[in-house]
Amino acid sequence: MKSKTYEEFVEKFKPKKTTDDCYTPPYIYDAVKSWAANEYGLEGRPVVRPFYPGGDYENYEYPENGVVIDNPPFSVLSKILDFYLERRIDFFLFAPTLTIFSHIQNRPVNCVIIDCAIEYENGAKVRTSFVTNMGDYKINVCSGLTVALSAIQREALKKVKAELPKYDYPDELLTAAKIQKIAKYCDLKIKGSDVAFVRTLDAQRTHKKTIFGGGFLLSEKSTAEKLKAEKAAAEKAAAEKANAEKVGAEVWGLSDRELEIIRELSGE
Repeated sequence: MKSKTYEEFVEKFKPKKTTDDCYTPPYIYDAVKSWAANEYGLEGRPVVRPFYPGGDYENYEYPENGVVIDNPPFSVLSKILDFYLERRIDFFLFAPTLTIFSHIQNRPVNCVIIDCAIEYENGAKVRTSFVTNMGDYKINVCSGLTVALSAIQREALKKVKAELPKYDYPDELLTAAKIQKIAKYCDLKIKGSDVAFVRTLDAQRTHKKTIFGGGFLLSEKSTAEKLKAEKAAAEKAAAEKANAEKVGAEVWGLSDRELEIIRELSGE
């Protein structure tokens, strides 16, 4: 049996995951590659992925007429874009949605915007879009790719993630999972003399089911207090949501200079 000291020594030399190590799920990559190939007519062209743990994209042997479709480290995305532009290498790269305009503003680079938080294999959830030097549109907001990736990811995660069963318990049973939801809006205090701990209800025994985390049976008085607190919390939550919807975002107008730029772009 290896000693703890040995394991710690070995661990020092293992590559460490960073925010750049997104490890794109195959089902996401394959869907993106297929979409890009169809959108830009890439049939017959070699597609390469130079971004992998320990890889060196600058010294990678790019094939003639090849195109890069990959998920690069976001922290050096600007450097990567300039590298490919200088060498006239076509690319279609994953990029962080919220800062994507900063990468394309002063470069002959286009973006494909989607509304999807991709869940990568290291557990990171990143709102992701794409940058490319192919295509005719500077900004392409693509509903088709959004819907496709969202559906593919949803189905894939159903297969790999075990879902906890959902049970509907009687009012007289208190579980931490349910009662925690009122904590933001209401107080509720219950004495020990009004509760009895249970790990399963008799009705569950024949099905070999249990209450996740256990629960407490409540006295009639405490059940009434719990129901009153839940109702009050629900009403406050609804009111909070309604008030939030009434508060609009601050509107920023356009200056005369910016309006003139728009007129020039419109050929007026």
